[in-house]
Amino acid sequence: MTTLALSENFGTDLVNGIGAILLYGIIGLLMMLVGFYAIDWTTPGKLSELVRRGLPNAVIVTASGLLSMAFIIVVAIFNSASDLTEGLITSLVYGLLGIIVQVLAVRLLEWATRIDLRSTMESETFAAVSVVVASAHLALGLVVAVAIS
Repeated sequence: MTTLALSENFGTDLVNGIGAILLYGIIGLLMMLVGFYAIDWTTPGKLSELVRRGLPNAVIVTASGLLSMAFIIVVAIFNSASDLTEGLITSLVYGLLGIIVQVLAVRLLEWATRIDLRSTMESETFAAVSVVVASAHLALGLVVAVAIS
């Protein structure tokens, strides 16, 4: 007959795991907010207002920017140290550095391509160039994420 038995450390490991998930979740959320405001600060116009107004190009660029930030943050967390404290610190540092590099790279690409981002973001009609900006966000987010790993 087989008995079902849990290891002696099961309860402690479970509680520690839950705590780590919550702490990494908080770090991830804070970095997503920082990432959003970094995109907002470096993009013409107030992103939250443009998105609330439903301007299609602003929605596309903002969504891709958030996804690119998520790539960076996920990889920073995934590659963090196994010790919880060290892991939280490295996730935070790598995540913030990744956000800075991402924002600078996207802005440099927009400058190099001479995209008039202000008029694109404020347009009430879809502009194909917003897909180029969104693609730049996603591509550079992946590049930065892989650089972190």
